[in-house]
Amino acid sequence: ISGNGKLVCINRTNGDLVWSKTMKDLGGKVPNWGYTESVLHDNGHIICTPGGAKGAIAALEAETGKVVWQSSDFKDGAQYSSIIKATINDVPQYIQRTMKSIVGINPDNGKVLWKTNFPGRTAMIPTPIVKGNTVYITGGYGTGCTLIKITPDWKTKEVYFNKNMKNHHGGVVLYKDSVFGYSDGVGWIMQDLESGEEIWSEKSKLGKGAVTFADGHFYCLDENKGKVELIEASKEGYKSKGSFTLSPQSEIRASRGKIWTHPVIVDGKLYLRDQDLVYCFDISN
Repeated sequence: ISGNGKLVCINRTNGDLVWSKTMKDLGGKVPNWGYTESVLHDNGHIICTPGGAKGAIAALEAETGKVVWQSSDFKDGAQYSSIIKATINDVPQYIQRTMKSIVGINPDNGKVLWKTNFPGRTAMIPTPIVKGNTVYITGGYGTGCTLIKITPDWKTKEVYFNKNMKNHHGGVVLYKDSVFGYSDGVGWIMQDLESGEEIWSEKSKLGKGAVTFADGHFYCLDENKGKVELIEASKEGYKSKGSFTLSPQSEIRASRGKIWTHPVIVDGKLYLRDQDLVYCFDISN
């Protein structure tokens, strides 16, 4: 999906266009910073978030782009988070967040299973985290974080709301019973998922950025300097296992621009991007 909301299916053998659909076709309006979600492929469908009066979330046939359903009882405007699939109370569902809501959607028909308010500010970006029958959400611009419990009758209960984790857009990851990511004003932080309390934090060793996880380690990317650091996933504090800085770096990035693309790990390879440059590192050993 492009920033202006054009969703395309491309033949990966020859590059031919198979089908396309715009979020405007689905009733959506381009958010201030454009559409940024990674659409979800599930059970032969493409799940996306156009936002708007026709339904905030839509399911399209993966082979044709034909609309299967839209969430007509959920009509918030789109933000910047990606939908995830999870099972809560033994029921498969899609979880998404907007500026004002956190919602669970029935994958068969787009109906709302549960919904609760979330008081976001300016832009809501980090993807939700689900563990058991709880959903964790965080946001930047001073918003903070919350853990919501979903009851068997689809009621929601706030377990906590605090500002220990204020993640802007670098994402947070779940490691066992903890959440790890960068919190504005605090630095890199490990937070207890169940209580919301800080386990440890470190601000001086690595700047704000994005994170992913593999093999017991966090792979962190500093958005300002392009420094990549390997940090042991440990409750004992910040334990660096090594670092390097991306080189060369993009020459087309605006003076105020930063490296915002999240690290991706696939088959023992670490992929990073800085504007027009893509890097691949072998981390299998």
